[in-house]
Amino acid sequence: MAGNSFGKLFTLTTYGESHGPALGGVIDGCPSGIELDIEAIQHDLDRRKPGQSSIVTQRKEPDAVKFHSGIFEGKTTGMSIGFVIENINQKSHDYSHIKDSYRPSHADYTYDKKYGIRDYRGGGRSSARETACRVVAGAIAKQMLKGIEINAYVSAVGNMKLNKPYTELDLTQTESNIVRCPDAKMAAKMEEYIKEVRSKGDTVGGIVSCVIKNVPVGLGEPVFDKLHAELGKAMLSINAVKGFEYGSGFEGSTMFGSQHNDAFNSDGTTKTNYSGGIQGGISNGMDIYFNVAFKPVATLIQKYETIDKAGNIVEMQGKGRHDPCVVPRAVPIVEAMAALVIADFWLQNKVAHL
Repeated sequence: MAGNSFGKLFTLTTYGESHGPALGGVIDGCPSGIELDIEAIQHDLDRRKPGQSSIVTQRKEPDAVKFHSGIFEGKTTGMSIGFVIENINQKSHDYSHIKDSYRPSHADYTYDKKYGIRDYRGGGRSSARETACRVVAGAIAKQMLKGIEINAYVSAVGNMKLNKPYTELDLTQTESNIVRCPDAKMAAKMEEYIKEVRSKGDTVGGIVSCVIKNVPVGLGEPVFDKLHAELGKAMLSINAVKGFEYGSGFEGSTMFGSQHNDAFNSDGTTKTNYSGGIQGGISNGMDIYFNVAFKPVATLIQKYETIDKAGNIVEMQGKGRHDPCVVPRAVPIVEAMAALVIADFWLQNKVAHL
């Protein structure tokens, strides 16, 4: 079975390839009567789309979403929401040189061996272009989750890290720069660094952090469907993600229990939040916060060795339009996947308390 669907009650099924005629999806389980702000949905797509700034791929795609069902007079009907995003600016000839060769650290080799065939144009189904569909569904989920705030931002590019907790940041400033870092000085340094890396034909990774506020107590379904486990799965399903940590994360392993325990206040809140808003796999009402690590883009605009289908060592050089660093465009994708998880558990919680 191909893993093209996500969620249990609030579900998203996507289709399409990077250089096919279109991408699209079907959202099921969205309650009726939700008044949708279509411009807000498009805004999130614009935050993800290529060609939006000087530090991302220059593929020019409008990424305009068209809804075909499930919405009437601006409100959800409770029926399946079908949508499509047309591909306008494909340049498939940019990939003709990899037709019979495998790019290192891409899905080329594994897709070919698994299916016996692969769409080499931009990576086909394995391309991060597929994430546009997730952003559409996530934007709708956000509008369903009234009062819950989901804000992601770039906290690191390579070794350049924003060494401030989210509580000391003004997250309203995230969209004030093209890196999407809510600290203007660090954002300027990150931008220059990304440009320097690109000028060498290389790429660099980074970290997207995310904060979810006003989550009600009780979201999460132990034992195998814990809230943090589903968030981890959601984030690790995003292209180029290599790591996920929530709350104190790996740093928590260096602490004593007497330091790490979150003592209660009389109202059920906690004095600290090393748990990251989740205890026993269930939300406790505190802020949920986590980090998502992205690897450097695998396509390099420089010469390197690889193998072809026959196992011969061949020389290759990346061509086409690629991001030198994915994290600025990944911010709305992280928000979208977080929204899908929270929306799904929110509906499951409704069912649990009939």
